[in-house]
This record gives sequence, C-alpha cells and structure tokens, in this order.
Amino acid sequence: MRRARTTFRVLAALCVVLALAGCNEQATTGGAGGGGGDTGGKITLGFSAWPGWFPWQVAADQGLFAKNGVDVELKYFENYTDSLNALSTGNIDANSQTLNDTISSVAGGAKERIVLVNDNSTGNDQIIAREGIASVADLKGKTVAAEEGTVDHYLLLLALQKAGLGPADVKFTPLATDAAAAAFVAGRVDAVGVFAPFTTTALERQGSKAIATSKDFPGAIPDHLVVNPSLIQDRPDDVQALVKTWFDTVDWIRTNRDQAIAIMAKRAGVSPTDYATYDAGTTIFTLENNLEAFTPGSTDAHLDYQGRKISDFLLQTKLIDTKPDLEGLLDDQFVKAIK
Repeated sequence: MRRARTTFRVLAALCVVLALAGCNEQATTGGAGGGGGDTGGKITLGFSAWPGWFPWQVAADQGLFAKNGVDVELKYFENYTDSLNALSTGNIDANSQTLNDTISSVAGGAKERIVLVNDNSTGNDQIIAREGIASVADLKGKTVAAEEGTVDHYLLLLALQKAGLGPADVKFTPLATDAAAAAFVAGRVDAVGVFAPFTTTALERQGSKAIATSKDFPGAIPDHLVVNPSLIQDRPDDVQALVKTWFDTVDWIRTNRDQAIAIMAKRAGVSPTDYATYDAGTTIFTLENNLEAFTPGSTDAHLDYQGRKISDFLLQTKLIDTKPDLEGLLDDQFVKAIK
C-alpha cells in the first residue's frame, strides 16, 4: 500500500515542476487558464465527468454565464486528478471537486476556498465487483482498482472500514478512473471504485454488481465549486456571478429537463436514457441545501463537521501526512448573497 499512501502534496509538487516546463492538462475544451485571480478577462472553470458537474455545460450552452455578466471558459478534464493539480498550481481559476479531495489539496499546502455545494453523491460513486464477490468483506485478498488518493479510493477505504477490513486486506491497483473501469471490464482486477458515468462502463462486465455505494455513507461525498482565494480577493463580483449562474442553471434544468439531459448526456458520452438513470445517485443542491450545508453543525449534513471527520479519516488511513488547517476553507458569503 506504499503507493496508496502518497499524499496529494507530492502530486501537487510534481505538477508545479511540470507546469514550469509547460505542463499540459488533458482538456477537450478551452485554452489557457486565467491565472488564478487576474483582474478582468475570462475565468477558467475546470470540471470532469460527474453528473453533479455536467450542469456547467448546460450553463455554457444556454448562455447563462453571459447572462450574469461573467466571461467563463469551461475546461473539461478527461482525468479528474489533472483538474485537482491545475487548481492547486494556479493554472485554472476554479474547479469542480469533492470535499475530501479539496481537503487533501489543502493538506498538501494548496490555498483553496469552497464557495458552493453542487451536489451530494447519493449512489453514483460505487465499488463494483465481479461475479462471485457478494460483499465488501469478500474483497479480502482481492485486487481492487481506483484512482489513487481521490474520491472513490476514499469510498473504498470507508467501505473496507465498515466491513471490518483495512487497506492492507486488499491488493490496491492505482489507475485513473476511466482506465480502472476498462481494466475491470477486461478482467484484470476483481473490483473497481468508479463514479458515474464510468459506472455504466464497469457494469458491462457480465455478472458484475455494486457491493457498496455512496448511498451507504450519507453526506460523505459532497461536491463543490472551489476557487483560488485570489479570485475572491480580486474579482468577488465574478465569483458571485458564478454562484448565481449555478442556481439559474438548476432552475433551467428543472423546467427544461429533456433538453438538459440531452446536453449533459452528450458531454458524458452516454445515451440520454443511461444519463437519466444517474438522477437518484446525485442529489443536486438548491440554495436552501447550500445554506444548510454551510451552517455550522454536528451532523454529516454540515460541511464543517464533515470536513473535520474527513480530515481525521484521511490522516488515519495515511492518505495525508498531516492534519490540514481548515480555517477559512468554507466561504459562504456568495450563497448567502443570493436572493
């Protein structure tokens, strides 16, 4: 499990070196980033393959960013980890990422602020196993693939802990999420941790099934709009416009469901029928949901509580080396300003 103990700090440091040599993130749309807080010009917003982030594509296609007076360049990352590195090194201004991955970045020295909750994963992150493996307990001694140090590696560790197992009880194979799904379908690993839409790919293996999902861990995987602090300092009105655009987009999707699903399914590379099956597994957050989540509390529904819980777990499982300082990580001023 030595590779599984590599912290995000190492990844971030490596990407800094690569950036100086012209680090080129995998992206299918957009160009150079806005530079993490330059005044004026475009804001470069990164996102990856996840149902809770595909609404950003709807916002772009329907001109909702422009409607709110903000110039946004969407940058789609085929590899989720590349998006995390891009934000932590200032190569993009904002990114869509999970709470646990943001905390890992902060533990590695990155300066980031969460300004919005996009959604909560309620089943679309899954541990999928081959035929003959009926439960997480049956994973003992088996080979499991996931993207190292990120959301479904985290889900795997949560599931193992719940089943009374630890990281050393499985043979962990670190692969990017798309490659992990492909390796599972090809029969090279016994189980895989993936998120939608890669769950659709993984379940193509005959006899496979999900043996644990994010639904089993309510509130454990919230997804966010995360920005460079300098963007807040230099361009708070633009950050406000990004947040407002999210809620405008959620409203637009609600009243134009079929058209929205077509846009998001195209971005995901799946059929509209398949995309519609993701609904229950991703709970999109409204303004009311956001206000509740940002309110300090003592349950998993509250981000401050969940953040402390995640930090302790990441430290315990050695996905981070030091407990991060979460002071200032949650910035609720922008959701509070929405009328």
